[in-house]
Amino acid sequence: MKIAIYPGSFDPATNGHLDIIERSSRFFDKLIVGVLDNPRKKSLFKINERIEMLYEITQHLPNIEIDYFSGLTVEYAREKGASVIIRGLRAMSDFEYEFQMALTNSKLAPEMEMMFLMTSSKYSFLSSSMVKEIAMFGKNNLQLIDFVPETIARRTIEKYHLGSNGREE
Repeated sequence: MKIAIYPGSFDPATNGHLDIIERSSRFFDKLIVGVLDNPRKKSLFKINERIEMLYEITQHLPNIEIDYFSGLTVEYAREKGASVIIRGLRAMSDFEYEFQMALTNSKLAPEMEMMFLMTSSKYSFLSSSMVKEIAMFGKNNLQLIDFVPETIARRTIEKYHLGSNGREE
């Protein structure tokens, strides 16, 4: 069985992430979307919320598993029996960082392959940080639907604009 890992923080998952998940799932028997729990990063969504949202947007893909991990991606990939780590590329700035990471990973796990997929051009500008900024400061938050699946847009807007009592803050 050919298994790949697509790691990331997915805070929140964007249409660009979903594009990479859908396209890479065609190449493997199983694609594990590994949600990184990085205690050094301040996340908008808790790990269980990110996992839940990923389940919602990938339920149409039969060979997807959603999981979480902390620590080194190559160690997690080994634990899961994966032979490939998927990374999405948006722009040249991504390539520089990802190339450095791939060289480091090849030293740590020479048996592991890195597979880079360019995101579709319509998502090449998109990042989770940008989505959060639009949700926080945008006047028309319905615009988020252009960047993230509808369920994620709704939950992101709620995070920024609704308190626990459901009233606008």
